[in-house]
Amino acid sequence: MQEAWIIDAARTPRGIGKYGKGALSSVHPQRILATVLKALAERNNLNTSEVDDVIAGCGSQIGKQGSCIARMSALDAGYDTKAPGFSLDRFCGSGLTAVNLGAMGIMSGMQNLIVAGGVESMSYGSTLTPKPFIDSENMHLRSLHPQPHQGICADLIATLEGFSREDTEKLAVESQRRADHAIKNGYFARSVVPVYHEDGSVALDREEFPRPQTTLEGLASLKPAFEAMYNAPLDEEGNSYRKLVEATYPDVKITHIHHAGNSSGVVDGAGAIVLASPEYARAHGLKPRARIRAIANAGDSPELMLNAPVPAAKRALALAGMTIRDIQLFEINEAFAVVPMKFMRDLGVDPSIVNVNGGAMALGHPIGATGAIILGTLLDEMERRDLSVGMATLCAAGGMAPATIIERM
Repeated sequence: MQEAWIIDAARTPRGIGKYGKGALSSVHPQRILATVLKALAERNNLNTSEVDDVIAGCGSQIGKQGSCIARMSALDAGYDTKAPGFSLDRFCGSGLTAVNLGAMGIMSGMQNLIVAGGVESMSYGSTLTPKPFIDSENMHLRSLHPQPHQGICADLIATLEGFSREDTEKLAVESQRRADHAIKNGYFARSVVPVYHEDGSVALDREEFPRPQTTLEGLASLKPAFEAMYNAPLDEEGNSYRKLVEATYPDVKITHIHHAGNSSGVVDGAGAIVLASPEYARAHGLKPRARIRAIANAGDSPELMLNAPVPAAKRALALAGMTIRDIQLFEINEAFAVVPMKFMRDLGVDPSIVNVNGGAMALGHPIGATGAIILGTLLDEMERRDLSVGMATLCAAGGMAPATIIERM
């Protein structure tokens, strides 16, 4: 089996994901992703006619984000028409899954050059009719696996695992502090590319979401975001998230602790990775930055939804022949504060090497793009610190998680 090499990584800044308010909210999602695809092709002098596939994750593939956004964005970026593309959906794990699939294509020997990542305009998604049930009202599935809202799952996990609101808010403040430090010191500069309007003016060239002024006192004043949702009827039949939870945990009394401050931010953005086979890279003068050491996917309880990063990490470590102590740096998506907290506790990971430049609580979580973004962030920071081995993983709805271990070259 041949290796898959990471040649480069790029992403957009993340804009506030509220239609009419965020800097990227008026930019077509295809254009957001095309910005990254074009930058990667230009700065690596890629012959896009030789790209075997453009793979893009996206969590809401409908309307402007439908019609195979990978292929449309590649065409919009000026890629040769010979470069095909396809889109995929693993909810929040879509972007990292796209990269992993690209790596598998190269490692199998069937492909040589892949551009993979993801995109999400949550501003656009906010204009669509929301679906209250992840099971799309499939009553048979609901009887097998009652799946509540992800925020309620976060509160449920915190209740079952004994994580306090104060602990989650301390992590949230630290995420903001780390992100502010990274931004001020230019740690994201290598990967971030600006997004432009059609008239050539800058739409966004900096992170828009972080709130470095966040304090513990301020977070303590926020009302839990999911308590009212938990009890509210969702349809005329009287269905509610409480009923879904109690179908699996009849005796639980949830303590609601998550809110806007200790949950991931709603943002717009895109990110992508260039992958190549060693033979292709050598023949075309592409200098590798890292190799993919292992990739894995795992499923866990859909009723809890957010816990799969731990088994995904274990599976990736086993495939790489490593232990958790071999990983020098982690990116664990902060979908909710409880996710990295449980990961660190279960696997005995030092918090000082997890999300060292802040996470989604400070920077935001553009659903389909986040996996590719955090993998690029991980690689940039490994280079800055002169570290060798890192891991990225993130939870996805339905109780899933992809994980990737990379090694610098």
